[in-house]
Amino acid sequence: MQTLQNLNDLLDLKEAGPYISLYQPTHRQHPENKQDPILFRNLVKQIEESLSARYSKDSVIKALAPFEELAADTDFWNHTSDGIGVFGAEGFFRVMPIHRPTTQLAIVADSFHIKPLLRIFQSADRFQVLCLSRQTARLFEGNRDGLNEVPLAADVPSTASEIIGDDLPEPVSRMRTTGSTASLSGRTDDMRYSHGSKADVIDKQTERFFREVDRAFIANHSKQSGLPLILAALPEHHALFREVSHNSQLLDEGVDINPDALKQDELRTLSWKIMEPLYIRRLAGLVDEFNAARNAQQASADLSDVAVAAVAGRVRVLLLEAGRQIPGRIDLNTGAVQFDKQEDPQVDDMLDDLGEQVLRTGGEVIMVPTERMPDASGLAAIFRY
Repeated sequence: MQTLQNLNDLLDLKEAGPYISLYQPTHRQHPENKQDPILFRNLVKQIEESLSARYSKDSVIKALAPFEELAADTDFWNHTSDGIGVFGAEGFFRVMPIHRPTTQLAIVADSFHIKPLLRIFQSADRFQVLCLSRQTARLFEGNRDGLNEVPLAADVPSTASEIIGDDLPEPVSRMRTTGSTASLSGRTDDMRYSHGSKADVIDKQTERFFREVDRAFIANHSKQSGLPLILAALPEHHALFREVSHNSQLLDEGVDINPDALKQDELRTLSWKIMEPLYIRRLAGLVDEFNAARNAQQASADLSDVAVAAVAGRVRVLLLEAGRQIPGRIDLNTGAVQFDKQEDPQVDDMLDDLGEQVLRTGGEVIMVPTERMPDASGLAAIFRY
């Protein structure tokens, strides 16, 4: 996914600081979107004040130049979605659309602030929807708050014509008895000719298309994302696709409606009704796993303990409370924590830094609503050993 790759780009960046992270809600339509560039300029002003406490005037002007250019881009502000994330460092500037409401935030630190993105891409409520018909395949990805179309990988056919061509083949002739015909042996055989059903031919073509979609989708999407897959299709297409599918991520329940007849938000609503019980069960399972591991001294909700484990690569699963921030620094050599005030340009959110470190060492980070966290500390980690 393009945005997931953008998240990895933020994690992998090694440019010199300061690292600027700006998040704000935006609006899709006029007149609400008229206020969006005003809010953006106000957030940039906060960043300027933060930078000015530590950097020279020339350095501040250079760091904010791409932000100022974006603020003046009228076309950009006329075509936004629900939110944006804007990231800047020396020689680096990236604007990411966010297709769900986000809280305004402006942070200058020694790394990018990625926790709002983790909430989007590492949440347990995330899923994919495959919209399928005889002729087309489309992919959507999202969560309870939003659903957005995702381009299919190049190897995944989006239309049946990519597999079977544009022309419907002529039906194959079949022979059965109907009248008197002399044979070479002198016997008379009753014969007649008829044509195979056009519907039979179409069904075979549809099955071939579905098989190829399933094969390529598993290789290019499901194996990479690991996300639950909801099928949206007519009932008869559900039956055929499930008969040929080998996708272990495909959920038993699906949306039994022609997806082309649904608005995108209607598709999200119907899909979330299917996904919500699975989401609740998964979070409950993770909480149970954490409690059992903590009893066995293989888990912790103490920030200092988890920080030490994170820099050592020992955290397998990290649950972070969505919306919670703990300003300070983590020593990436020792794991020592130092609490501080967010106003310092070199201070980030320690929960954000923990999430970043766990991702770097191959762990899983999951953003969890406050009411479902197993501890009031804002974090819960399950260790590898």
